[in-house]
Amino acid sequence: MLGGGEGTAAGAPQQLEWKFSQVFGERAAGEEVQEVDIISAIEFDRTGNHLATGDRGGRVVLFERIDTKDHGGNRMDLERMDCSINRHPEFRYKTEFQSHEPEFDYLKSLEIEEKINKIRWCQTANGALFLLSTNDKTIKFWKVQEKKVKKVCDLNGDLSGAIGNGPVVCSSTSTSSKPCMENGGCNGNPFSYSSNNTSLPAGGIPSLRLPVVGNSNETSLAAKCRRIYAHAHDYHINSISNNSDGETFISADDLRINLWNLEISNQSFNIVDVKPANMEDLTEVITSAEFHPTQCNMLAYSSSRGSIRLIDMRQSALCDTHSKLFEEQEVPGTRSFFTEIIASISDIKFAKDGRYILSRDYMTLKLWDVNMDSGPVATFQVHEYLRPKLCDLYENDSIFDKFECCLSGDGIRVATGSYSNMFRVFGCSGGSTEATTLEASKSPMRRQVQTPSRPSKSLGTLPRVLRRGGADASGVDANGSSFDFTTKLLHLAWHPTENSLACAASNSLYMYYA
Repeated sequence: MLGGGEGTAAGAPQQLEWKFSQVFGERAAGEEVQEVDIISAIEFDRTGNHLATGDRGGRVVLFERIDTKDHGGNRMDLERMDCSINRHPEFRYKTEFQSHEPEFDYLKSLEIEEKINKIRWCQTANGALFLLSTNDKTIKFWKVQEKKVKKVCDLNGDLSGAIGNGPVVCSSTSTSSKPCMENGGCNGNPFSYSSNNTSLPAGGIPSLRLPVVGNSNETSLAAKCRRIYAHAHDYHINSISNNSDGETFISADDLRINLWNLEISNQSFNIVDVKPANMEDLTEVITSAEFHPTQCNMLAYSSSRGSIRLIDMRQSALCDTHSKLFEEQEVPGTRSFFTEIIASISDIKFAKDGRYILSRDYMTLKLWDVNMDSGPVATFQVHEYLRPKLCDLYENDSIFDKFECCLSGDGIRVATGSYSNMFRVFGCSGGSTEATTLEASKSPMRRQVQTPSRPSKSLGTLPRVLRRGGADASGVDANGSSFDFTTKLLHLAWHPTENSLACAASNSLYMYYA
């Protein structure tokens, strides 16, 4: 990903040109967005053929890719049909289900929101999709599978066919003179319920017509909650992450990380606990946690003080010591009231091969090499023009917004969100100066910031800090456009194998390709 080959300046990848693909839930001009419809989580599965979103109303919505299905067949057939193989990815709505409901903790007098904090896909089996979803307190394991629809057909026959069933043999010799109807009923009461005589009429009931349930060619998707993992966190869950062994996963809150087995919902193991004996001594909290993509014994978690700890579960049952600590040394003379606040890491992601860790704090993206804990190998300024506005951001609580980050499948680009529904894409291979600003709209490139001629610092051939220009305190971004703190792009995901991005802007899901 960094250095060597395409890591040289001459061999740096070309800057991508992003194009609009599609949008789901587009808001009309002047339309008011309901709070429950705002997207709060987004995740591709490992194949990239399915996409899941969660919202503040506790719903999970699934999308499936359809452009690969429409163009099946071998290359020769496609060329004969004169179809383009390199079509942009296209998704369609698949299904949705209510994952969480609002709850109330009576012991703590605390309302528990239904908002989906995280979604993680699990391994598929027998054509069924499996995924984990969590709100602040409860994790659920869902199975989504197609089932054949059973329909009620016509009744099971007419009078002419009813004789084939034969009469009902009865040992009673009593008879009834009352006429019987075609459906088996009788005019009057042939059975004397007022007495002890409960016998059937002689010869039985001529015809009993029942509805017949049969299979149809139609199928429907059914979501079923297989397991509920609850009562293991005293604080709000901020992360869940699947293990590469396919059997376990972790969940993290502010002070603890628990290890679960997918098959066991009534117990978990506490593997990280940063809660001090005296809460007054608390100096940092856990903000994000993620398993290593290939090594099932390794995981990383970030803190509110801007550090990342890599731990090995083979060392001890309670991983109270870390294998490696990644943090950037503070530059002397730069400390201010906001230093610790903006240093808090809101999200971390491993690269696909596990060699690099991407972290997002309030102002920057940082790329870390797991083999080098002296500092990040690259730092990208996301919205440096907001630095003069930190007082305003603190007053309106925007400084506490938690932006997510993601890496491309090949590991040579990273992306994260910003305000005014903007998101940034950076090239992180050595020598790359790619820094694209896009807007979550049907014209993503209309507010693009010009790429600077050179980075401000470098480490060998690696871009150490890529500064993208500043702005004054007049409420404009680096491109001269006004920014809006109320519209923020917090959640986005990169397709695992292609240059395709899915972004959540309020209640709308935008998709782009390059």
